[in-house]
Amino acid sequence: MPHRIVVLGAGYAGTYSAGYLARHLHPGDVEITVVNAEPDFVERLRLHQLAAGQDLRPRPLTGMFSGTGVRLRIGRVTAVDAERRTVTLGDGSALTYDTLLYALGSTVADHGVPGVAEHALHVTGRAAALTLRARLNELGTGGSVLVVGGNLTAIETATEIAESHPDLRVTLATSGELGGWLGPKARPHLLHAFARLGITIHEHSTIERVEPGAAITAGGGVLTCDATVWAAGFAVHPIAAASGLEVTPDGRITVDRQMRSVSHPGVYAAGDSAFVIGENGRPLPMSCASAGFTGMQATAAIVGDLTGRKISKTSLVYVGNHISLGRNDAIFQFVDGEVRARSGAFQGRLAARVKSAVLRGAVWSISHPTFGRPGHRYRLAATHQRSADVVTA
Repeated sequence: MPHRIVVLGAGYAGTYSAGYLARHLHPGDVEITVVNAEPDFVERLRLHQLAAGQDLRPRPLTGMFSGTGVRLRIGRVTAVDAERRTVTLGDGSALTYDTLLYALGSTVADHGVPGVAEHALHVTGRAAALTLRARLNELGTGGSVLVVGGNLTAIETATEIAESHPDLRVTLATSGELGGWLGPKARPHLLHAFARLGITIHEHSTIERVEPGAAITAGGGVLTCDATVWAAGFAVHPIAAASGLEVTPDGRITVDRQMRSVSHPGVYAAGDSAFVIGENGRPLPMSCASAGFTGMQATAAIVGDLTGRKISKTSLVYVGNHISLGRNDAIFQFVDGEVRARSGAFQGRLAARVKSAVLRGAVWSISHPTFGRPGHRYRLAATHQRSADVVTA
């Protein structure tokens, strides 16, 4: 019977990992199944563009996995039982696994603020981005949009909407200083971009309640708007915390340096769902860059653990923040080992071109999982399968 590998989530980490495993493990020894709620790969890093009215190229997962032997199961994961090694889907069906790679990612964090779920929109999923897009299209000339948050997603969303909808009044409210974490070159560029796009900034404005047509600040101020976009951070799905796996207080799966669950052998995590300490002694942040590094380390560990081969070590680093400011402007802020902004930064059209190239490259590599296929794929070790030999594909 083949060893059953189940990958939960087909985002950047999950899609890459499934293709990598199919490329390096012998198809006669393993059965790889990817579970995803949607039939398409969603470029989450471009969802603010989708919300602003730009069309993204459809990327069906069936096409991405064509010729790999990876099985695709469309369904929403509702539960994981780490003791019984089962995954339950929304239709009530269940999958049993021998090895699980948990890569369900994250969603919007409401921080317990009343009214966010009922009255705010967001861009952390394709459906949510399309809902925001429809709302923006409904607003007439002079309509107002309030973006709440001061992180990368909030900045990218506010600038993208302002550039694509110059007839709308866009405001951003943040609890701190906008771009206060940027270096001496990058922050003035950020503020100049906001001024150029006509975006109003409310700093040190913590939102404590969202109502229809307004957001209420902790000081009692009222920020009126026709649409509130909540971009104040990410939260992981509660599935992991309910699964029996050891998790952190915020629900991320606690893993070792090889991305293995510290509580359950055979379970690995990658992307936003994983809590892992990077090379600088700090937890890796939820980001696309972290998804890439953790996915690479998790798949290397899975291949090594199943075949008995030496596990390669992926450097778990965070080198900087890449922030789009519309289609033709951006910032790339380098950070040091303590995640503090360096003085150096790329900005303007050059930074925008670099980010666009990085995003295209990431999707291309995910979309071509058989590119560079090795001349052999590895057999599983005796503890998992009869033969541990390397065979010609």
